Amino acid sequence: MSPSRTWWIWVLVSLAVVALDQLTKLAIQARFLPATQLVITDFFSLTLAFNTGMAFSLGRDVAASRYLLSAVAVAAAVIIVWLLRRGGDRWYCAGLALILGGAIGNLMDRIALGHVVDFLLFHWRDWYYPAFNVADSAITVGAALLIIDAFRQRGRNPERHGHPSR
Repeated sequence: MSPSRTWWIWVLVSLAVVALDQLTKLAIQARFLPATQLVITDFFSLTLAFNTGMAFSLGRDVAASRYLLSAVAVAAAVIIVWLLRRGGDRWYCAGLALILGGAIGNLMDRIALGHVVDFLLFHWRDWYYPAFNVADSAITVGAALLIIDAFRQRGRNPERHGHPSR
């Protein structure tokens, strides 16, 4: 099938990410009070945290972050849908779809709540990684897929990237 006929499949992947993200956030909010922690292993806990910043709590102290981050998410979503409509290989489209789903999942929180719900917490002894959620995970995996795809494309077409064949 041509890209113009399959792009919507990637949008469905994005919607699945949004659904999983929102369902897990609702489940955590129904069972946890803010800042409570359920230790699962020596290095992983579930918690309820509210993040006004970007992924992994970056920029949480910026006063206008809610509106700025919402605007960036909307712009990114429009651009990603446009890119998906143009098509590409599976790695590229999967990466874009995961980023789109994650951006929309966190955008929904920002619009409805004024913050993002985080609940996955990795730690070791006195060290704690900032809490995050399914949307943040999808964005991270999506970005990794785009990087992998860029290296794969570079390996296939070395001339296009300034490395002529010998």
